[in-house]
Amino acid sequence: MTSRTDAPLRMAMLISGGGRTMLNIADRIDAGKLNATIELVIASRPDAAGIERAKQRGLHVELVARKQFADVQAFSDAIWSLVRPHHIDLVCLAGFLSLLRIPDDFAGRVMNIHPALLPQYGGKGMYGHHVHEAVVANHETETGCTVHLCDNIYDHGPVLVQRRCPVLPTDTPDDVAARVFEQECLAYPEAIQKFIDRRRS
Repeated sequence: MTSRTDAPLRMAMLISGGGRTMLNIADRIDAGKLNATIELVIASRPDAAGIERAKQRGLHVELVARKQFADVQAFSDAIWSLVRPHHIDLVCLAGFLSLLRIPDDFAGRVMNIHPALLPQYGGKGMYGHHVHEAVVANHETETGCTVHLCDNIYDHGPVLVQRRCPVLPTDTPDDVAARVFEQECLAYPEAIQKFIDRRRS
């Protein structure tokens, strides 16, 4: 009989855009490199391209549109009402751009990836291309990505994995974004594996 700690990690993926991070993790699972399953995908925007991409992978997708809720708490409550019935072990924010209030029963079980070396270039308004534009504007020579466990503060919580990459003097924000995403594709699965390993210990 499979013990609880040896069972595949049951994950929910929260997306707002194209779903590239979600697909990267799905690829790792399909290749047998992560002992996990994606039980649920929740999108915060109806126009998110990741919705169709998730459906094409046979994943269960729900839409919880942020604009339909009066405040963060109501929006968050709607998400957790979908997550809980799936007995999710870990919620992964995968390009999820809305603030999410984390309830006590999911403390330490929500993970996020940020396209910079936190605490640098974190906080409200610092997401996606805004981060890479700031890195280039400030003539940084190095950037990267950070995977961390979430609390109820933007881009805050224990760091699990950081990966670094150079910023060249001729780089545009697009160049930096592409280089950082290569590191993200390695960092997120590594952080999920760390979470799996901690469950076993």
